Amino acid sequence: MERIHLCLNHMSGKELDYVKKAFEGNWVVPLGPDVDAFEKSLENFVDTNTEGTSVSNSKVVALSSGTAALHLALVGCNVGLGDEVLVQSFTFCASSNPVTYLGATPVFIDSERETWNMDPELLAIAIEDRVVKTGKKPKAIIPVALYGMPYQIEKIKEVAERYEIPLIEDAAEGFGSRYKGRVLGTFGKFGVLSFNGNKMITTSGGGALICRDEKAKNELMFYATQARESYPYYQHEKIGYNYRMSNICAAIGRGQMTILEEHIAHHKYVQKRYCELLQDVQGIKMHQAPVLSSEGDDLKGTFDSNYWLCTALLDPSLKIRGQENAYKSIVKGAVGGASGVTHVATSSHTEHEPNANVEALRIALDQANIEARPLWKPMHLQPVYKKNPAYVNGVSESLFKVGICLPSGPWVTDTHIDYIVSIIKNSIL
Repeated sequence: MERIHLCLNHMSGKELDYVKKAFEGNWVVPLGPDVDAFEKSLENFVDTNTEGTSVSNSKVVALSSGTAALHLALVGCNVGLGDEVLVQSFTFCASSNPVTYLGATPVFIDSERETWNMDPELLAIAIEDRVVKTGKKPKAIIPVALYGMPYQIEKIKEVAERYEIPLIEDAAEGFGSRYKGRVLGTFGKFGVLSFNGNKMITTSGGGALICRDEKAKNELMFYATQARESYPYYQHEKIGYNYRMSNICAAIGRGQMTILEEHIAHHKYVQKRYCELLQDVQGIKMHQAPVLSSEGDDLKGTFDSNYWLCTALLDPSLKIRGQENAYKSIVKGAVGGASGVTHVATSSHTEHEPNANVEALRIALDQANIEARPLWKPMHLQPVYKKNPAYVNGVSESLFKVGICLPSGPWVTDTHIDYIVSIIKNSIL
């Protein structure tokens, strides 16, 4: 069987038509009509709730990456040298690295167990403590829609408004996910989207910044185009960035937008299928959107995840074939094969790593041509951030030890899912 990837997008003939027209019109340059049209289609999508009603009047800036979008959002919040920004710890490094680009310090907040995202109660505790320790409030708050799952946005927003701290939603993995029918990225001051090759839609690379109004959009487009002043020569009075999306990439995005709803529906179907096939397997639990709060409140339909990746938890007592050999050999190159250049590891172990049964299952799936990966390693456990302030409750570390990501992309079929589940079942002792 061909290699089954976690999430990999491809283009159809219909989508290629947009790219062909861009070439024929000689718009093989930065910016252009496809960028404007792509931004407009994104605005229409994020502005509409599940009932078809306009709810936010958001404006969108198409950029070269989701990381660039987050960087500009921080610029828009006036984050600078010596500031602190509260960042969800359970995420990819792109959520925190832009904070350091600006000379600021990421302060990491652990997760709550229902959605795996930023814990609102811990967030409030951290703000109070940072004010005591530093004499000033953090400059921004960044919750993350981990694997597409919506965060507790109402509770997080209440904390942000109480302390008058701007909210930047990192919805890079959550494009199309909704909270009470409203698209993620439209609740805070800014929202961040990603169109990397493994996201819900792709522009090969690329991302977008959701702004509250036209004024904010224009200001950040200024920074994204090298901060050029309006003179007949190049005049720069502020530091800018080369972050705008190219017209060709935007043309790809326009084509992808025509199948966005299909992709979201497919990811949800794949998640449902995994749940059905694995529900009777002892020791394996699929992560699902909460339907009942810890207080007993009915949450059905509140957390509408796009299920960008389908994730499962393995009970520590679950025994996997070959588990005794886990971490015996050093991985050569990046797991997944397409993750770019990596440093060669000198040891098969790190101080914090998933349990041996998780690694054994990953290896078993890899040997069957199935790409699977552990959950994100929390940022407060990363060596590069070991000295950063962190407010932890043990949730993200415990999930990292027992979690695994399963393929869920647009090209994963029922046959693939049956095959993946069969490998999982046959790997259990």
